[in-house]
Amino acid sequence: MSDKSEEQRLSVFKTYKLYVGGKFPRSESGRVYEVTDSKGKWLANAPRSSRKDARDAVVAARKAFGGWSGATAYNRGQILYRVAEMLEGRRDQFAREVADAEGLSKSKAAAQVDAAVDRWVWYAGWTDKIAQVVGGANPVAGPFFNLSTPEPTGVVTVLAPQESSFLGLVSVIAPVIATGNTAVVIASEKSPLPALSLGEVLATSDLPGGVVNVLSGRTAEIAAPLAAHQDVNAVDLAGADEVLAKELEIAAADNLKRVLRPQPVDYARTPGTERLTAFLETKTVWHPTGSLGASGSSY
Repeated sequence: MSDKSEEQRLSVFKTYKLYVGGKFPRSESGRVYEVTDSKGKWLANAPRSSRKDARDAVVAARKAFGGWSGATAYNRGQILYRVAEMLEGRRDQFAREVADAEGLSKSKAAAQVDAAVDRWVWYAGWTDKIAQVVGGANPVAGPFFNLSTPEPTGVVTVLAPQESSFLGLVSVIAPVIATGNTAVVIASEKSPLPALSLGEVLATSDLPGGVVNVLSGRTAEIAAPLAAHQDVNAVDLAGADEVLAKELEIAAADNLKRVLRPQPVDYARTPGTERLTAFLETKTVWHPTGSLGASGSSY
């Protein structure tokens, strides 16, 4: 009897949604597009984000920026590590999605997921150390302390890599939020499903809503309004081709956004600190040393 009931059971297909402001909306336009595997087999319908979705994501990212940038670096590291923990628990799911997205064998896809989890841990360890590398006390001529400290740039639009649907995705998101920025991420147009599933992990990882917002759809269509948006402070063009990157750079210049240009990257290699420092500003404070007591000695 049980065998018969199992034969009659219908599969429950996964519904993929955007991740904006800690919630999971469908595109406000109601549009979707078909996502297929490397052999052309249908996998799912992904939301096709509109300009309105992009603007909503910026509003959410700006709202979250104060709390996230104001959190201690140690706390941000704890949360990034928690993301790695949650990913480890859903390893099999992500391995299947990466295998479908990139046409990899199960073992190679699992290795990509393991590397992505390790990448989260790597950046979690950097949250409270990067300030020691790029900041510090500066020698000056005069009775002053001169201290430089890194501060986050603000809201960063991230065009995720088109081919590396998960390891590349993690490699561009983690450094942005590790340093206190908030992100609006445009998932790989061809392979958005791992990115949309990552939103579900972030929602259960103590990461405040709005710190990372994930959009799927036509990269050029979503990126254009974000590059021109006056409340976006920086753009990572990792997933843009040469023509699109040039157009977005021109749009980004309108309010002097920081721009990280696309470049060949082997995401399997251990990253340096380039992406951590790409979206940091340096604040320098001068403070008079003064004197201590009648002796005239100073500190």
